[in-house]
Amino acid sequence: MFEVLLILGIIFLVWVFPIYSIYKSDRCQRREKAAWIIACLFISWFAWVFYLLLAPLKKD
Repeated sequence: MFEVLLILGIIFLVWVFPIYSIYKSDRCQRREKAAWIIACLFISWFAWVFYLLLAPLKKD
């Protein structure tokens, strides 16, 4: 039983990692972050990879 919970916990963390990564990032504005997070919810890791490649860098 413990092994099943451990595996489910690891799967959950792997699924949540891109969402948390985008949430904490300073690469884009709040509305754009929301769009990327929604994309991650539906497309998961592909959206996160696209975020890393396409999200604008913060201009100082």
